[in-house]
Amino acid sequence: MTDMDEPAGPATGPDDAGRWFTRGVASVGGASLFSDSGHELVTSLLPSLVTSTLHGGPATLGAIDGVADALTGLSKLAGGPLAADPARRGRLASRGYLGTAIATALIGLTTAVWQVAILRGLAWVSRGLRSPARDLLLTDLAPTKAYGRAFGVERAGDNLGAVLGPLMAAGLVGIIGIRQAILLSIFPGLLAAGAITIAAAEARRTLHPTEGKQALRLNLTALRRAGIVRLLAPAACFEFGNLAATLLILRATDVLRHSAGWSVTAATSAAILMYAAHNAAASGSALLGGSLIDRLGPWTPFAAGVFAYAVAYLLFAVAGSAQVTITAFLLAGVGIGLVETSESATVALGLPTRLRPHAFGVLGLTQSVGDLGATVVAGILWSVFSPTVAFAYAAAWMIAALLMTSALHSK
Repeated sequence: MTDMDEPAGPATGPDDAGRWFTRGVASVGGASLFSDSGHELVTSLLPSLVTSTLHGGPATLGAIDGVADALTGLSKLAGGPLAADPARRGRLASRGYLGTAIATALIGLTTAVWQVAILRGLAWVSRGLRSPARDLLLTDLAPTKAYGRAFGVERAGDNLGAVLGPLMAAGLVGIIGIRQAILLSIFPGLLAAGAITIAAAEARRTLHPTEGKQALRLNLTALRRAGIVRLLAPAACFEFGNLAATLLILRATDVLRHSAGWSVTAATSAAILMYAAHNAAASGSALLGGSLIDRLGPWTPFAAGVFAYAVAYLLFAVAGSAQVTITAFLLAGVGIGLVETSESATVALGLPTRLRPHAFGVLGLTQSVGDLGATVVAGILWSVFSPTVAFAYAAAWMIAALLMTSALHSK
């Protein structure tokens, strides 16, 4: 059974894809835009804070982000059943955005690596709890025929925020310093909490009168019977090679410093700007991917995104110049925009409405556990062998994801 077997989208109004871009959908995109502006500002500065200020190394940086991603996955798994209650979704999303903002900003006050790890973990737990609720708000607000475009708007907002965040970081770090710039991330985070509250108010108007509280359970058996393993197997392969952005930034910084002969300050600023370009490419590809999903289904855009990632990682593995590095960043941006939009749409379109909350939680767990394995293993390979080995390892998982997609979903 699929979503076509039962009602989906807003309870009010026809399932008309022409009416999909409402104030509620725009507010979800705005929440992602503001939230990512804040925490990506901090992500851009985290490599310098951990390695230069607090004297950690690549393995430490990888462990911090990898463990945080794992905590995100567990909290997404819990957030799915919590968001199954339509009346609870708005509160869960709002509090999650607020928690992310506060914990992320407090990183600016840390004096030891372990403090960064704790706050990053708390921020990502809040981020995980809110994610299924946010995605379900989108399925409440958008008609089924426009799910791809609605998720594309959310992903575009997320990635556009990840453009603004690094740009703010690049400007602020030279004026007020790393710690003070991190503290200022609280303001876009508060705007995100306000935007998602507007979306939640819009979604409440779409609820059927009979919709109400549901039992808190994972429904794993029902998900398995509905085919979630087949749906998420390619995504799992992709996520086991999906490295944290901090490692991409560190790689670019090292290439510019050691191969191109740039100063530490110039290399750091340039790497942040490359990351901003990466996220601009992701924003555009998310919008394109959303339109393609509504026309072709999610698997073609997914495969295209994975292929772009495979090429990007191979370029990161052999990078020796600024030109190769920026090309790799742009390709990875195109890839992540297509893949993330496709993953969300796959869950929304491929499973019954009653199982969506739990499926979004399982998707989040899959993403985060995979990212933990990818980032931690790549960090170790980097420290023990070389960045070339680390990125070749990640590229191998991309190839596996392509093969899995072809085997399970080729027409």
